[in-house]
Amino acid sequence: MEVKTPTDSKTIVTDLVLPSETNPINNLFGGELLARMDRAASIAARRHSRRIVVTASVNHVAFNKAVPLGSVVTVEAKVSRTFKTSMEIVIDVWIEDRESGRCLKANEAIYTFVAVDEMGNPVPVPKVKPETDLEKERYEAALRRKQLSLVLAKKMNPEDATELKALFFKNSK
Repeated sequence: MEVKTPTDSKTIVTDLVLPSETNPINNLFGGELLARMDRAASIAARRHSRRIVVTASVNHVAFNKAVPLGSVVTVEAKVSRTFKTSMEIVIDVWIEDRESGRCLKANEAIYTFVAVDEMGNPVPVPKVKPETDLEKERYEAALRRKQLSLVLAKKMNPEDATELKALFFKNSK
């Protein structure tokens, strides 16, 4: 199976915030932003795997900055790491300043998708080869997040979580 880079899955979705998508203080509904992030992440996962993909989990969402009515919002998604059948997707949300055109990072998220066949059964996905320093950092962190998730779900023994242990104890690998 071909190894791919995060850039191979890069998905950029840009749209306006319309009045029907805002709350009473004229900011984008969080649920609307989650849906936009889910769609962008889905496309990134599909580009990477070339398969049907389903959202397995929303691992992290940070609503750091409100997104006001009329804003131009760009959602950027990339596969950060893959496992056997799952893919971690990192999502960055940017707001474009109307006057300067500069983009400010407003929010971020991490989703997990699973590639499936036509019957809904999980299927293997290609590995990821990170290229940039940021991609390498996200790639390494993905394994720690996966181990933490497995430990919390009682699907992994904490003693077997080598990457997590390495954060807290030297020479624990």
